Formats: sequence, C-alpha cells, structure tokens
Amino acid sequence: MSRPLDPALLRAVGSARSAVIATALLVVAQTASVVVGALLLARALGGLVAGTATWSEVVLAIGWFALTVAARVALTSATEWRAHRGATRVIAELRELTLRHVAALGPRWLAVHRAEVTTLLTRGLDDLEPYLVRYLPQLLQTAILTPAILVVMASQDLLAAATIALTIPLIPLFMWLIGVATQRTTAERLAAQQRLNARVLDLVGGLATLRSLGRARGSVGRVRELADAERRGTIATLRVAFLSGAALELLATLSVAMVAVGVGLRLVEGRFDLVTGLAVLILAPEVLAPLRLVGTHFHASADGVAAVERSLRILDEPTPTSGTQPVGEVEEVVWDRVTVAPPGRARPAPEDLTASVRRGRVTVLQGASGSGKTTASLALLGLVAPDAGAVRLRTGATWRDLADADLDQWRRQVSWVPQHPVLEPGTLREVAGAGAVDDETLGRAAALAGFASVVASLPRGWDTPVGGRAHGLSAGQRQRLALTRALVSPAPFLVLDEPTAHLDSARAREVADVVREAAASGTGVLVLTHAAELVEIADDVVTVADGAPVAVAS
Repeated sequence: MSRPLDPALLRAVGSARSAVIATALLVVAQTASVVVGALLLARALGGLVAGTATWSEVVLAIGWFALTVAARVALTSATEWRAHRGATRVIAELRELTLRHVAALGPRWLAVHRAEVTTLLTRGLDDLEPYLVRYLPQLLQTAILTPAILVVMASQDLLAAATIALTIPLIPLFMWLIGVATQRTTAERLAAQQRLNARVLDLVGGLATLRSLGRARGSVGRVRELADAERRGTIATLRVAFLSGAALELLATLSVAMVAVGVGLRLVEGRFDLVTGLAVLILAPEVLAPLRLVGTHFHASADGVAAVERSLRILDEPTPTSGTQPVGEVEEVVWDRVTVAPPGRARPAPEDLTASVRRGRVTVLQGASGSGKTTASLALLGLVAPDAGAVRLRTGATWRDLADADLDQWRRQVSWVPQHPVLEPGTLREVAGAGAVDDETLGRAAALAGFASVVASLPRGWDTPVGGRAHGLSAGQRQRLALTRALVSPAPFLVLDEPTAHLDSARAREVADVVREAAASGTGVLVLTHAAELVEIADDVVTVADGAPVAVAS
C-alpha cells in the first residue's frame, strides 16, 4: 500500500473499519492514562524531593498513579487482544473477497495468474497479521498519543515541547529513506516466493510422470536455488529492519537527551520548578515511543502490506458483467459464430463456432487438444466472454443472448463435470450433493455412473469421509463420483468434459450408456471428448481442428 493506512482496504473490508475504530478508542483511553499518570507521578515525586510534601500527603496521588498504571496495562492488553481478533477477521474476509473475485474473473484470467494467486491466498495474506497486530495500533498511537502529549508538554514547558517538535520530523524522514530500500527488498522476496511456489506446484502436479520417467530428482537443483533466493531475501529484510531500528532508537535517545539537558540546566539555575521538570522528563519518551515502534514494526509487516496491495489490485480488476434478463426453462443453447482468442495464443480457439445443444439430444464436440473444446464449454457456461459472436438461449420461441441473461438462473439449469472436477471435503453423500434426494435415486445414479461398486467396497459406504478434491479416491473414481453428482442434479443440461479420460474401455462404454439414457430422459447433453464410444452414440458431432470447426454431422 502506498499509504500507511490505505482507505481502499477500509472500503473493501468491513471488518477492517471496525478494527480501526475499536483500536482508536482504546488508544485514546491509553493516552489519557499516560498523561494523567505522568502528572500524578511528577507531583508526588516533586513534592517529596523538594521537601514540600510528606508521604501522607502524596499517598493519595501515588494510589491514583498506581491505578493509571494498571489501567494502561489493561488497555494495552485489550488493544493487543482486539488486534489479534480483528486481524483474524480481516484476513479471512479479505481472502474470501479475493477468492470470490478471482472466481468471477473466470478461468482465462486465472490461467495467467495462477501461481501468483496461489501464493497470495495461501501464504501472502497470512503475513498481514503483523501489520494489523503491531504496526496499525502503533500508527494510531502516533496519530493520537503523540500530538496529545506534545500539547500537554507545551502547556508545561514550551521550550521542551519545541525541542521535541523540531526533532520529530527527523524520524519519519529516516523511516522514508529506509522504507524505499525495504520496499524493493520486499517486492523481490514476494516474487521469489511466487516463483518457488509455482515451481513446487508444477513439480508436485507432474511428480507421477517424472517418477515414471526417472526424472523425479531433476528439478531438485532449481527448487534449491529458488529456496536459497527466498532465504537471502528474508535475511536482507531482517538486516534492514535491525539497522532501521537502531537508527530510530539513536534519534529518539538524542531527542530525549536534548530535552533532559535543557530541563537540567534551567533547574540548576533556579528558573524551573521540579514538578514541571519531572513531568516534562516523564512525558518526553512517551512522545517518541510510538514513532520508534512504528518504524520497528513497519519492516515486520512489509510482506503483509505488499500482499494486501496485490489483493487490492486484484479486487480492482473488472469482472465479466452479468445480465439481468430473467431466464426461463431453456430448450436449446446455441454458439452463434463464437470466436474466443485465448491469451498467449496465435490463433483463436474456437473460431467461428456454430453449433447447438438441445434438450433430449447428445452433442459431441471433438478435436485435438488445444482446439478450443473446453473454451467453448466455458463460453456456454458464461465463464468466458466471446471475442466475437454470441451464445444464445432459446426458451420456447424466445431467443436471448447469454450476455444479457441472468447467469445465476442459467447456471442452475446446467450440471457441469469438468475434466478435473473439484470435490469439496465431506462424506461421499455430501460430496455427491445428495441431501435432497432419497437413497434409491442416489443408488441409481451411482449405478449408472459406475460408482456403486466403489461405495459397496467401502466399510462405511456413503458415510465414508473424503478430503479436499476427494482425496483417497483414484482419478477414475473421482470422475465417476462427479458424474454421480451430475446425474443426481435435476438440471436439464449436462456438460461433460472428457468424462472417460481416466477410465478403461469397459467403463467408457458404461459412460456412453449413461449419456444416452440421460438424453432419452429429456436432458440436453454436451460432451467434449476424443473417445470413439461417445462419438458413436452422439446425435450431433462438431469437429474442431486448428481453432476452426470443419464438420458437423448428425
């Protein structure tokens, strides 16, 4: 963030506003306890040292001073406790907002920024906690406590207040000079983290292939280099933080020393009373303490600040707009000369695609990898906006462009099984989305999808828990579970992206039977595939080659 407290963060995250307000109120109370405590202590000690008061006369002031100390300790603890709670809520809300916005930006945008988004949502935003717990409270103390105490000092001794006021600007100046170097170091460290995460994710994703080829250790050296780069970046950040902390401490010490020398000389000359001098000496360090701590904690929170800045940039990315026209029960969906130009590709894929998916019929989109089959299905779902042409929906005799339609209403009519389905953690019954159907319907869908035998082999059946992405199941079993979930859905359209990619020929024929039966029941089925078993049972076949549809057969 370019500013210590970016208003964009307060506008985007509601819990950040409540955290700042609560912390500011606690800081105001701390300021009052500091000022009152300093004046009480100066009066008690001044009277005792000068001999103008006895212990019995100052015991009440000492008691009130003890209460202010206890209040300050309690308020400091409350501020830290509230900051921790607020940080947890802010991070969770910002992560949710960013994740939802990334999903709204669509798969095309995510494909380009996948590694960056993964780093940001998993590790980057967690670094925001030092900013919210340490830096932000000290920043508010600097804005509230420092001016208030400086005004109180001026009411006691104008010369001491002027001395502190002249030295205060030096601390922000040094913080800015150090911050310029820290910003570059932090940006380099975040980039190193993103490269390391992307490399590790690619390595883990292709580990099975690398092991089968005997190349599992081939990337160890590159991963080690990236890890060393991150370690060096971390050490550089810590080095700057330690040096800046020492510089700020030196400046604060010199400022307080100048005030102390001035007060001492005037006390010796008899031009200053002891109570006022003690009050000024007690308050002088309190004026500079928040500024010193702001400089110290700024470096500890720099990684989180950089992550928030990136998160706010993502939230500023324009999302594809959704229409507002209501969508009735759709009978047919058509690609009308649809062209999509994926980023980084020399040719559109698909290009000038014209085809349709109708209720009660099976449409197969076939072609080589990269020809645009998946992109065409994403355009049908409204997840990718065509660069030319349009996707149209027919409801009875009425046609409507998908760009003008309410996407949520349309997507509720589509059950989508991508090539790599994402299955939430839970029991098999929960993952299959079977909360609203009876066991007979669920069992029939599982039998059609070829998943019933898998359930029968598990001791707990449908109550078997599975982890994220249905961890514990093979790729083929996950595909069949996703197909079961699609068949359980009452949606009138079914989109299957390579449903037989992880299945043998016998299972592929079973999937073909399922597709045929779904179409016979009135469902419009779109299949993206290379499998001959599915092409054979199709009512309409659209062949896409090199980005352009070349043949349509019925």
